[in-house]
Amino acid sequence: MTTDVLLTSIDDRGVATVTLNRAGVHNAFNDDLIWELNSAFKRLSADDSVRAIVLTGAGKSFSAGADLNWMKAAAHYTDEQNKADALRLSEMLATLNGCPKPTIAIVNGATFGGGVGLVACCDIAIAVDGAAFSLSEVRLGLTPATISPYVVAAIGERAARRYFLTAERFSADEARRIGLVHELAPSLQDAFSLAHIMIKNILAGAPGAQRDAKDLIGFVSGQPITAELRDDTASRIAARRANVEGREGLSAFLEKRKPEWSVGQ
Repeated sequence: MTTDVLLTSIDDRGVATVTLNRAGVHNAFNDDLIWELNSAFKRLSADDSVRAIVLTGAGKSFSAGADLNWMKAAAHYTDEQNKADALRLSEMLATLNGCPKPTIAIVNGATFGGGVGLVACCDIAIAVDGAAFSLSEVRLGLTPATISPYVVAAIGERAARRYFLTAERFSADEARRIGLVHELAPSLQDAFSLAHIMIKNILAGAPGAQRDAKDLIGFVSGQPITAELRDDTASRIAARRANVEGREGLSAFLEKRKPEWSVGQ
């Protein structure tokens, strides 16, 4: 599906590519882009044929965050309108973060404010060497509130204390050091090649198991290891062993064949 602000395609392996398509304004967020992203992530999440989602930006930037004209208009909203507007952005981020499919961000350039939030919401992030990052909100008298749960989860409280407060730009190397991105690539073509390798590994896994693994991470993160937690995790693996994917995976291993979910392996 293609719109003026967002390009979406799905290949024959079930790999979807979502491209922010406001290159003239560095793929900055406005109402239309937020709505389209939320709709696309919901649609792809519900599509059983989709195995993985790649998110990137058109042009020289990944995303400059909020569109200045959009923020200027918001300055004249009522409190209720401002809250509703912020909740739409929050919902979009939550939809991406909660997507049951593996997600890969290919960060192709400048990534500021809300753009950093998009990267943090993806499971895997690959940045081109020249990409630059900034949590720039305080320089506009704002805070990175809606993206903060995802960014702090990605980079940790200590790094957030620095970059939320200074709003300084940092490099792709620094983004990898603090955990915002996993891998660096010398060019956009190399980034897509690296993503291809990761996608090949993703397609070797069982889609239902990957969905449950993502849910598991969200459930156990930050939790103390209690009897209740151990009981829950034991129940989860017991259910996986007994379901169709678990039985097929074991059978395929013992029979030295590829499991039925394996695509293009």
